[in-house]
Amino acid sequence: MEFFTAPIIVFLVVVAPIWIILHYKAKGKTAGGLSSSERLELDEMVEVANNMAVRIETLEAILDVESPDWRENHGT
Repeated sequence: MEFFTAPIIVFLVVVAPIWIILHYKAKGKTAGGLSSSERLELDEMVEVANNMAVRIETLEAILDVESPDWRENHGT
């Protein structure tokens, strides 16, 4: 049992505290939410997606007028 005493002490004094600190540091980063730059990027992506949705609706409306059966022909 004396053989395991030194590694256990080293583990408890050195490795365990570092492990615990890094664990809770990582938890804090994930629980913190988005940073301000990530939030701005997300807002820009939402804006682009909304603009694309409007453009797609417009294109579909044009296709409905010019070629009413285009949906059946293309499987959508």
